[in-house]
Amino acid sequence: MVGVEALALAVVAAVLLFLTLTSSPDSVGRALAEVVYVGLTAGLLGAAAVGLWRVKGWARAPVVALQLLLAVLGYTLAFEADLPLLGVPVLVLVGIELYLLATPEARLAYFDR
Repeated sequence: MVGVEALALAVVAAVLLFLTLTSSPDSVGRALAEVVYVGLTAGLLGAAAVGLWRVKGWARAPVVALQLLLAVLGYTLAFEADLPLLGVPVLVLVGIELYLLATPEARLAYFDR
């Protein structure tokens, strides 16, 4: 699931870059910084997905930290910005990923190493 999330963020970064290049944003620098930020997050999640696949100990912490940040984003979208069609799926994805990382099987896989 982390790999799918990384791929989705890479698509979002590409869409943001397309929109930045084809429209006239108020600040090109801020728009490009947003593209870079989303792209770096996608890269970090992609690297963490590979680390989780290989059961590397360093991979869990960045995934958990990014999921907590995404939970705040999902909550803000769903309840404060009145965009539940965007926020609720983010919250569901965060909940599933955190649950899967906390299952006894997942914890024991890292404990045995």
